[in-house]
This record gives sequence, structure tokens and C-alpha cells, in this order.
Amino acid sequence: MKYIFALLLPFILFAAPDATLKISKDVDQRASIAIVDSSTSTDISKKLHKIFFSDLKISGHFVPDKKYHIGRYDSNIDPLLKSKEYILKYDFGKSDAGAVLMVKLLKSSNGKIVLEKKYAIPSLAKYPFIVHKATTDINAILGFNSIEWINRYVVFVRYTGKKQSEIILADYTFNYTKTVIRGGLNLFPQWGDPKQQGFYYTSYETGTPTIFHLNLYTGERKNIVSSSGMLICSDVSKDGSKLLLTMAPNFQPDIYEFSIANKSAKRLTSFSGIDVNGKYSNNEHSIVFVSDRVGRPNIYKKNIGSTAVSQLIFHGHKNNSCDTHGSRVVYSSKEAPNKFNIYLSNSAGGSVRPLTSTGVNQFPRFAHNGDIVLYIKRDKGVNAIGYIGLKTNQTMLFPLGSRKIQSIDW
Repeated sequence: MKYIFALLLPFILFAAPDATLKISKDVDQRASIAIVDSSTSTDISKKLHKIFFSDLKISGHFVPDKKYHIGRYDSNIDPLLKSKEYILKYDFGKSDAGAVLMVKLLKSSNGKIVLEKKYAIPSLAKYPFIVHKATTDINAILGFNSIEWINRYVVFVRYTGKKQSEIILADYTFNYTKTVIRGGLNLFPQWGDPKQQGFYYTSYETGTPTIFHLNLYTGERKNIVSSSGMLICSDVSKDGSKLLLTMAPNFQPDIYEFSIANKSAKRLTSFSGIDVNGKYSNNEHSIVFVSDRVGRPNIYKKNIGSTAVSQLIFHGHKNNSCDTHGSRVVYSSKEAPNKFNIYLSNSAGGSVRPLTSTGVNQFPRFAHNGDIVLYIKRDKGVNAIGYIGLKTNQTMLFPLGSRKIQSIDW
């Protein structure tokens, strides 16, 4: 069981973005932009400036000015900002229970209004999402590739004490957080649908591991499956009808495919060692997973319905967590006692691309569109969550406190 726990460490220990990565995208191809706060002094408006900066930077399409500028919403463009290609002005205010945001994007050379729009949200706590929506619209009207992923929720588990945890929703910058499950030990959240209406998680409240589904809109909680030993939902089919589970009913962890409609599990791997962390690949015709078939954890693949299993990754000696998007595979490799790096490959076993170069970087997860990789760092007792743009090589890091994060999905 100690060995099984060691193989599952990627579910428990996390890492963060690599500050040494270089930007390969030509800076001249990105739009320079200044951000101007036109709000009448609220306690939140200055935070919006930082969120706008993060959104614009992580998109890889802008070079935002980090300086905090203040100016009237309807005034002429400050001559000192004429060197920027665009000026983004925003006016934030609180409504009865929510928030209102006015946004104006100007071409600095002639003062032409490129976009002007009003955004409102009924919950003041969710104000980061109206910033994300405004940035998405700005990005779209200028004809850049979609950055819709910034509007999505992140769900993660944080330990609060011995055998105690909480499951939290957040925006990608973690300026918005909301605890949706607390009390007891609840782990391994996994989004159940592309629209993020609900998620699966493993609960230990009865002593027997049980996977539940929580509908975030209705609050309904459904008991999906229980099993002694290990029980983790690691992936969900595109139509939501099937789950990939790690189960160990006889203390031997293997990958199973579970049918929601039939409440039945089909065993996909059968090995005397450890098979965990199954991920769908190649239009769900195959799976990628972690196994210790050669005495140490590595990444393997197999076609569903076939008995043949093949090693996928030959780089690294301890590759102990992975995720997939289409035919692409991202994984974490242990290279020294305090050094884990993230690599990108594909299910055909092609070339390997390093995404990080220093530090302890673990538990990589693809964004819904596959363009961004999220991963986590725990450094000097502090957790941080970071992002890498696979097309832009842009990176960002968001500290998340000292309490250990157990798992995350988005």
C-alpha cells in the first residue's frame, strides 16, 4: 500500500509555472495595450486592473502595460499613452447585489472606439468573470484566436485537517473562490460535462469509497458507485455516458470503464502491479494511463477492446501523472528528489517537448480547448497554480496559500 501511495503522489502534491520559459512569439505580433481605471474609487476596481492584466497577458495576443493608470472614462486619450496601440478603459460599480462593468477599447492613434460594452453579474463575488468575459470579447473583436477558456471554472480540493478536506470552485486567477463541499474527506473532483454543470468526486464519509455526482445548479447529489479499496474517477467520455475509474476491489488497482446508464464496470487493464489515472485518447478509442509494469511508473497506452498494452513514453524514468487532449499527451517526470518537469508528447509516441525546466512541476491538465496546460508547484511550503500557453509559450503563476492541494480539474 505504501508503494501504491507513492505512485498516487501526483494526485496529492502539486507544482507551478516555470518562470524561466522564454516567449517564442514575436513581441511585434502582439498588440500593446494600456489599462485605465475610470471607476469612482471602489475597493475592487484596482483588483480588476490586475485581472485584466493577467487575462491579456496569458492570451499571448497582447503586451499589457503593468502600470496602474487612472483616467476619466469619457476623456481624451492621455498623450503619455499614445505609444500603446490600444487603450482599455473600464468603469466598475456595485449594483444591489452584484456588479456592473463598462468597458471601452480605443485605438490610441486616432481615438476610434473599437468596442464599448456593458457587463453585469448578479453576484458581486463573481466580479472576476465579467472581466474575463470583457477580455474574451476584446480578444475576439480584434480577430485573435479564442481564449474562451478564461471563462471556465476550476475545481480543486484543499486539505483542512486530518481526514478533512473541502472542494472549492474558482476562476482561473483564484480571485473568486467558493467552497461547495466541506466536512469529511472528499477528493478527486472531475468535471462531468463540457458546460461544467456538475462534477464527480470520491467521498469517504461512510468508510467505503463512493463516487458522487454533484449538480451545481440544482444541488442534487447522486450516488454513482461504491467500491472497497481505491476508487477514483479520472476521466469522463465526451457524451458523459461513461467514466474511466481506477478501482481496486481486490486491492489491485486497475482501469475500468463505467457505464452511467447500466451502472456496470468493464475492466480495461489487468496487471499484477499498478494501473491508475486512465485518460481517454484518440476519440475515446484508446486510453493512456500510468503503470509500474517495468518496476517504476511510466505512461502506457492500449486500445479499448484489445489486450495489447504498449509503453508510450521512453523519456524519463519516473513518469507518474498524465493528461490527454485528442492525440496529445502531457505528463510529469521526476528527474531528481526535488525536481519534476512537464513534457508534451502524443499518443503515437512521437517527439517530446519540454514545457518546464526547473522546479517541482506536477499534475498537468489540458484546458478544454487543449491550448493551455495547467499545473501546480509546491515550493517552500506554498502552493501555486500556473498556466502555459502551448501556442504562445506564455506562462503565469498564481500563489494559492500554504494548505496542500490534493487534486484539481478545469
